[in-house]
Parts: sequence; C-alpha cells; structure tokens
Amino acid sequence: MKPQIKRILRILFIMASIGSLYFVPWILVKAWIMPLPDTVQEQLNEAITYGFDGMIVYVDEAGKPPEFYAAGYKNRAEKTPADPTSLFKIASISKLYVAVAITKLVHNKRLSLDETLAHYFPELVGKIAYADKITLRMMVQHRSGIPNYVDHPHFWDNPSKNNKEALAYALDMPPTFKPDTDYGYSNTNYLLLRRLIKKTVGYDDHQYIKEVILTPLGLKNTFGSLSEVNIDDVMSGYYVGYDDDFKTDNVGMLATAEDVGIFIRALNEGTVFDKGEQEIYSSIYEYDHTGLVPGYQSIAKYHNDIDTVVIQFMSTTNFDGYNWNLSEIFYSRIVKIVKKNRQ
Repeated sequence: MKPQIKRILRILFIMASIGSLYFVPWILVKAWIMPLPDTVQEQLNEAITYGFDGMIVYVDEAGKPPEFYAAGYKNRAEKTPADPTSLFKIASISKLYVAVAITKLVHNKRLSLDETLAHYFPELVGKIAYADKITLRMMVQHRSGIPNYVDHPHFWDNPSKNNKEALAYALDMPPTFKPDTDYGYSNTNYLLLRRLIKKTVGYDDHQYIKEVILTPLGLKNTFGSLSEVNIDDVMSGYYVGYDDDFKTDNVGMLATAEDVGIFIRALNEGTVFDKGEQEIYSSIYEYDHTGLVPGYQSIAKYHNDIDTVVIQFMSTTNFDGYNWNLSEIFYSRIVKIVKKNRQ
C-alpha cells in the first residue's frame, strides 16, 4: 500500500474515533469513575446532582441496627425534604409478594403449577393464544409468551386505568412466543396471577398477601393501592421534562423502604415460608427485584456475601434517558461503600 494511501486511512481512522466519542454517554462514565465517597449519605448527596428529585436508601446489615438515608425532595413543588419513612410506589417489586402468595396456595393444594390458563380462566380461551398450553408455572416464570400490555403501541398514549383495561391491551396483541420456548418479561402474567389469587381465595388478592405475608412479618406500611393510604405520606414522583407529580396515579403497591427491606430479608432467609414452601418458590421465581413506573424506580436486593439488604428508591424517571442506568450505578456504589466500611 502506498504511503499516501496509508496516511489518508490513518487520518480517517482518527477522525472516526474522535467522532465516535460524541455517542459516549459521558454522564454514566462520570458517575462510574468519580471517587467513591466515604459514606452512603455522601453518595446520595452526589447522586441527586445528576437530575434526581429525591432518593431514599435503606441498609440492613446483619448484627447492626438498620440505617436510613434520604436526599433531595419528598415534594419538589413544596421543597419538602426527602423522608426515608415515606411511602413509595414499588412497581414490579410487588411480583415477589405475588410469587410468594402463589407458592403458598400451591403448597396448600389450592392451585397447581402444572394446570393451564384455560383451566383457571376458560373465558380467555380464544382470546389468549395457547391458553390450553400455558401453565401456571410458565406464567410465574415469564415463560408463557403472553404479551406485555405495556408494549402495546398505544399503551403510553392512553395508559390503562384498571386491570381490565390493561388486559384488553394484551388481548389485542399476538403472542410473544410459543409457551415455554423462551423468556419474556410480561406484566400481564402477574396481572392474571393476582386475578387468580382473588378467584381462588374469594376476596381481594392484597388482603390475602396481607394475611400470609405482611401480618406475620409485622409489616404495617405496605399497601395494595393508593386508596388505602394518606396521600401526604407518599413520596412525589416525576418524569423528566414534565412538571406533573405522578403520586396521584394509582399503579399498584406502596411501601416504605424499611418494609420492603424486612420482606427481602425474610424472603432470602426463608422465614416468610412455612415448611415445604421455599422449595416450591425456589423452583419458580427469584429473590430480588427492581421496579419502574413513571416517577418511581426502585432496587431491592439481599447481598449474601455481606449478609446485607440494600433498598434504593429514586423519584425521577426518564424511559428514554439514562436515569435507570444511573440508578444502577449509584446502587452499586452504595453497596461498595457498605462493603468498604465493614473492613
């Protein structure tokens, strides 16, 4: 190759490399490489500067009293400081509670993991593809192929106001895949599971969750819907680019970080289960979870290596931006601080 051509190609390569830097998410790089603060509170204070309105963290390290942290606002408009005891919309973290409830009904022989959707909901035959092939186990494990109603092209233009409307969106969509041939996270699975709990016990599904999970664990700050709480106790939630406060949207369970933390520890230690139940649960679902709805994103995990539960709530979302990635970065850094301070 002639020297002149080599020189031109080298210049083009350098220019392409420089140009590619434009697409690097520098805000994530910055959050990741910043020196690790000495305390969890310092990390929260730093995280708020990345565009989050409010943040709550709960740390339950075995052998120590639980620690509560907060930064930013509980209510941005009123400039109310974030309160670590505020109620928060935990979104899909609630799936852990539903999976435990299903486990208990299966253990008591009131449900069967191998029975079909068609058996439990014959009215859905012809409305949900493969209803006679989809089992309860597949629904719990997100292997049913039932489409996720939030993926409907018009869902976010006109979000559902209740479970009936949400299910209607799913019924309007083709299956994601044939049952048990793949994994596909679907909120529709758990909408149907909650409906099944109610149908089986004969009363509200959250009341059953309260009876078999919340009350035995002494959890008095976990609720099934917004109608059960004082709205002033709920942390405000925001979406980037909008002034609206999303806390008045009734979108599922609410809880304090402490209540979620106590549940996560009980789930991982097995104390939420009666004899024989944990083996069933371990075969169908997971032991930690995240949650995301407009205005609210959360992470709830137990870290076995340090016997510590860390719960993180953040009250600002942006589905098209980096808010979720940032929340994961900050969560990871908080866990690192907890580990570092153990040494």
